[in-house]
Amino acid sequence: MKILCTATVFLLFGWQGLHAQQDLSKLKVDFETGKTTATQAVNKFLSQHIKEYAYANDDLKNYIVQPLKCTNEPVLDCLNKILKDIPVEALIYKNGIIIRAKKNKSGSNLESPSVNIAKTDTISRLSEIHSIEELTLNAGYYKVSDKKRTGSIAKVTAKDIENQPINNVLSAAQGRVAGVNIIQNSGVPGSGFQVQIRGKNSLRNDGNNPLYIVDGVPVGNEVKTFGYTAAILPTGNINPLNSINPNDIESIEILKDADATAIYGSRGANGVILITTKKGKSGKLSVGLTSSYGISNAISNLKMMNTEQYLNMRKQAFINSGISSYPAVAYDVNGTWDTDRFTDWSKTLIGNTAALSNMQLQLSGGSETTSFLLSLGNSQQTTVFGNDQKYKTSNISNNISHHSKDKRLNLSISNMFSMQKNNVINSDITRRAYTLSPNSPALYNASGALNWENNTWSNPVAAYNATYSNENIQYMTNLNLGYEIFKDIILKLNGGINYQAFEEWNISPHTIYNPAYASGQSSANSSAFKNNQKRLSYILEPQVNWKIQRNAHALDVLFGGTFQSENNSSGSMSGYGFESNALIHNIAAARTKNIEDQFTTQYKYAAVFGRINYQLNNKYIFNITGRRDGSSRFGPNKKYANFGAVGVAWLFSKENLLEKIDWLSFGKLRGSFGTTGSDNIGDYQYLNTYTVSSSIYDGTTGLAPSRLYNPDFSWEKTSKLETAVELGFLKNRLNLTAAWYRNRSSNQLVGYQLPAITGFSTVQANLDATVENSGWEFELNAKPLSKGRLLWETSFNISFPKNKLLSFPGLEGSTYSNTFIIGQPTSIVRLYNLEGIDPKTGTYIFTDYNGDGKISSADDRQVVENIGVRFFGGFSSNLHFENWDLSFRFQFVKQKSRNYNSILPSPGLMNNLPVELLNVWSSSNPEGLYQPYTSTPAANHSIFQSSTASVSDASFIRLKNVELAYTIPLRNTFLSNVKVYIQAQNLITWTKYFGIDPEFTTIGYLPPLRTFAYGLKLNL
Repeated sequence: MKILCTATVFLLFGWQGLHAQQDLSKLKVDFETGKTTATQAVNKFLSQHIKEYAYANDDLKNYIVQPLKCTNEPVLDCLNKILKDIPVEALIYKNGIIIRAKKNKSGSNLESPSVNIAKTDTISRLSEIHSIEELTLNAGYYKVSDKKRTGSIAKVTAKDIENQPINNVLSAAQGRVAGVNIIQNSGVPGSGFQVQIRGKNSLRNDGNNPLYIVDGVPVGNEVKTFGYTAAILPTGNINPLNSINPNDIESIEILKDADATAIYGSRGANGVILITTKKGKSGKLSVGLTSSYGISNAISNLKMMNTEQYLNMRKQAFINSGISSYPAVAYDVNGTWDTDRFTDWSKTLIGNTAALSNMQLQLSGGSETTSFLLSLGNSQQTTVFGNDQKYKTSNISNNISHHSKDKRLNLSISNMFSMQKNNVINSDITRRAYTLSPNSPALYNASGALNWENNTWSNPVAAYNATYSNENIQYMTNLNLGYEIFKDIILKLNGGINYQAFEEWNISPHTIYNPAYASGQSSANSSAFKNNQKRLSYILEPQVNWKIQRNAHALDVLFGGTFQSENNSSGSMSGYGFESNALIHNIAAARTKNIEDQFTTQYKYAAVFGRINYQLNNKYIFNITGRRDGSSRFGPNKKYANFGAVGVAWLFSKENLLEKIDWLSFGKLRGSFGTTGSDNIGDYQYLNTYTVSSSIYDGTTGLAPSRLYNPDFSWEKTSKLETAVELGFLKNRLNLTAAWYRNRSSNQLVGYQLPAITGFSTVQANLDATVENSGWEFELNAKPLSKGRLLWETSFNISFPKNKLLSFPGLEGSTYSNTFIIGQPTSIVRLYNLEGIDPKTGTYIFTDYNGDGKISSADDRQVVENIGVRFFGGFSSNLHFENWDLSFRFQFVKQKSRNYNSILPSPGLMNNLPVELLNVWSSSNPEGLYQPYTSTPAANHSIFQSSTASVSDASFIRLKNVELAYTIPLRNTFLSNVKVYIQAQNLITWTKYFGIDPEFTTIGYLPPLRTFAYGLKLNL
């Protein structure tokens, strides 16, 4: 058995780990190198002579080593020659080499991003136990080492973000973080994302968004479009992180449990996503340039009928309907259209190639006390619809950081300006691409004009003349100031401003219509819609932090306050009928003008918060956080609420009994319990409100009541419980985390049913309905090869979420009775039960549960299906061999979802169908799944679309991204680093799903795209 274990360790963790390193203080070495980068020189030296070492790539990046030679010299002497003029130091620690940034001898206790031994966000390799302890996490108001945290915090680093061709950083987190389910809403550029951190807490669809904070400044919720986008963007929302260049981001921290989120009080119920942008580094001026180009294509899991199959289907439909002479409007089969013509419309309409390009320039440098960074970025992306519309983003960001020589004063100022311009068609033609007859006419005639084929069809690309466009301008600035007024006592001030201006247009000229008809003959039938939104918010957070350590005791106390004000304004107008389409963007030129309500809302928020962290012997940790919030969004009786959490951790690997166990490097038990809240419900929801009435009496415009007063309108609250174990083995080359959580969200804000005599069907109120989300999360990280020329790091995560409605008083008598069931997930759907096909009639048989002889909606939709996720996760690996780097990531999801049957046109009509519809029932094919085709809509087809046939397995495994990169060796050049790479996104998908794409469950819209890109990174 001992021999077997030794062999296993040898195979998994390398030969070097079984041999001891000789005493480095006495070792003398020979070494020689030409002019090269510091990273390459250090890596070469360490790989030749040292077995145990740790360093951070960022400390060496952008530095050049001149030619040098060491002959029989002590290790540190030779290494110091290599590191000459680089602000790092080398030391021997436990017979290993540590290279770290130089420390200021006059440093104080003021919190800084420095760590004990080495920065490990970008650590190359570290065989000592300290790797876990040194990873510093941003918890928002404070920083904590990964080893000593009591809460659940996940981190995605710049290294993980940069290896993907993406426009929104959330794409980099898909399948990478346990407990965080992220779905891209559409493949249309500039669309949004659905983000759920440990499930869906609120019964409201818009009540589950996490809190986004960028460098300490809340960026607000998703931009809600005026409603023009429903036909092109599924949810009509634009994610706030679209405005941030992914290459400007240093890290993402995702806060999940009560210990991590309770300090955010009423805004932390759905989790918190913290974005930290890159900062400048002291030293000589460094210039970095990144340029990339890529192409994208739509992916589809559907295969449609060809012309022969389709026409056979249509002819059979007429036979089944008893029609022997084809109608005049059956152009596809009556000879009007060419019956030999075939067009794959999915390739023609959405199968075009979209191009994307990205360019970024970064300048960084500074002195010993001051550093700066300036970044300029520009990207463009076209669509797969085959026209010239583009999504353009431009970003300018900068940061200046300064600290006094004694480090008592720290100052950091960050600014970010971004502009996004999006121009797309105003109606997604994806569904038409799958329903058009394969023998439909050509899109254009010989002259290049739209082909209407003698008015026999509606040309799908006429929709290209109608556009939806938006322009989003965002400016954010952040000030972070800290001063150590007394020993161990620091005063801090965090402040920020967020300004956003959003303008959108929906243009529908008369050219979208057939010119043979009146609607298509004159711009009098053109229309334009315009909407403007503005947001201005500022936040101030004064804080005081006291840290003290006495022998075995360490105490960290934080107290602060938050003052936030946000003003929102919006207004829209529309115009119908123009003298010319040249005037269509000037609504004043419209014959009919409508001015909708002009809104101005104000949100005020104030809070006090605190944290007490106590550590005993660096192994028993107690963490208490609390917050008292006040929000203008709630009624006068419920404006204030208290939130808090308790977290504990025990580093049991430091116990005397376990410290001597060689194979156990780290062990920690942690747990937390607390409450958080949500005020994500919009403004003025508790007040009597009115809207401008369309009715005019005696020349006076009236007001119509729109909402009832509710003085007890209050917070949704979520109680969170978690326990977890974290283990490190074999000097932390293998790390495992297992966590169990249970969140219960109560005081749900839903529409409370009212008698019709009140004039309102419902009033928004807090009901004692409770939703529970629970589950298990597992994370495994390993470094199977951490020495030598080939390095390999890998990680795996999997989550098993469960969701159910625990209570809902009065559910049976409410309007929600057909939506929710107590004890079931909130993502359920009620379905008719499809039993099969009646061989006597050839029609579907559905279960008649109430026995009344007919199939009715409420009584016979008794089958309950959960269309949510059963489990999900990801697997990723990074390999490095000399100058080559290879990384890849798989994403997997086990789920059920609506399939193509839910939107399937009635088989037999003038619509193309998937090849699965060839399996139709007949006397010769009694096992057929679909009832015989008919030339008119089947009476029971709508029931079929809402039956058990419309929900099926939508599980998938997807090769989410791959990157292959090569760092070019440099000799005697002004360049310090040159890297070329190729990348792929959404490369391969394995699934049995019956639909376009299993990840993207909003059927009928463009799914996420497959992308290939290549690029160049160089540093001067």
